[in-house]
Amino acid sequence: MDVQPFKIHIQEEVLEDLQERLARTRWPDEITDSGWDYGSNPAYITELVEYWRTRFDWRAQEEVINTYNHFRTTVDGLGIHFIHERGKGPNPLPLIISHGWPSTFFEILKVIPLLTDPASHGGDPADSFDVVVPSLPGYGFSDLTTQRGMDFRRIADLWVELMDGLGYRRFVAHGSDWGVLITSWLGYTYHPDRVTGIHATGAGGARPYLGPGSRELSDRERVYLEEQEKWRQDEQGYFHIQQTKPQTLGYGLNDSPAGLAAWIVEKFRTWSDCDGDVEKRFTKDELLTNLTIYWATQTINSSTRLYYESRNSFSSWSLAQGERVQAPSAVARFPKDQVQVPREWSERSHNIQRWTEMPRGGHFPAMEEPDLLVEDMRAFFRDLRG
Repeated sequence: MDVQPFKIHIQEEVLEDLQERLARTRWPDEITDSGWDYGSNPAYITELVEYWRTRFDWRAQEEVINTYNHFRTTVDGLGIHFIHERGKGPNPLPLIISHGWPSTFFEILKVIPLLTDPASHGGDPADSFDVVVPSLPGYGFSDLTTQRGMDFRRIADLWVELMDGLGYRRFVAHGSDWGVLITSWLGYTYHPDRVTGIHATGAGGARPYLGPGSRELSDRERVYLEEQEKWRQDEQGYFHIQQTKPQTLGYGLNDSPAGLAAWIVEKFRTWSDCDGDVEKRFTKDELLTNLTIYWATQTINSSTRLYYESRNSFSSWSLAQGERVQAPSAVARFPKDQVQVPREWSERSHNIQRWTEMPRGGHFPAMEEPDLLVEDMRAFFRDLRG
């Protein structure tokens, strides 16, 4: 595999065009005093867009991002961007981390130094990792997807090829959002020969067996299924359109940076532990760095297409009686993440070896609570180092 160093640099004309488009935003009307009830609040999005136009310094963010070691390679004909940081310890454990939507690799940056160099951050050097953080196909600085079928299962297959090309025959994996499904598929398909353990913010993807001979649902599981249905009704509109008509959505989001901001920032507010104030968890610079990556690479359309490609994979991954993801699995459950899956439900589909109820944090723990997340990963993977 030919691996080439890569430096992130957005062309100046792209940034100039962005400024011009921000200045020409045509704002929608609103219901008086409606807050965020109807979706992204116009007052906040106007404020954020003005900051993006007049104060946000992409070059400063770009400089920080480039302090990490970036690379590009081709995996099964597709260009993949990834960060690869070697661990500083006696026997670093290879670890691949998968982000989700509406994130990019940028979400993971805070945890990389904690994982690679624990001794410099109050930890034990024996807990160090070799960390690989790819941009999902169609996200960030990976290639746009151009063929049908790039679902979360195919991405997991690509990650195995990537890790093999980097010289890692055996490794562990972590993920959130889409990364939960990618990581679960890795543990389902590639354990024990390649993947020795998985850690995620949930145990997702596989539909557990509930037929004859299965354990009856607990009260907590029944509540969970009710909560899941309510969440579908109240919050899953984005999911449905991205799963069914992503191309139609793409015209507006790829053409309007203000529209892109409204679509994505609303999710960072709703899904995080911010009590309705998104900047309690994320600075404007953090929100806009993520947005600028989407904008400059024109990957919002290809990123949402992952929902369409994966819709059949959701329904088809049904476990038979007695079957589950066999890889040793850990779940770090953050209280303000979307639907709260109970442990007994997760144990139907995964070999749960560690379950941590976090005191705070939401859907983006690598940004919201990096220390809590990393400590849980260290503790779980400590027994899997061989």
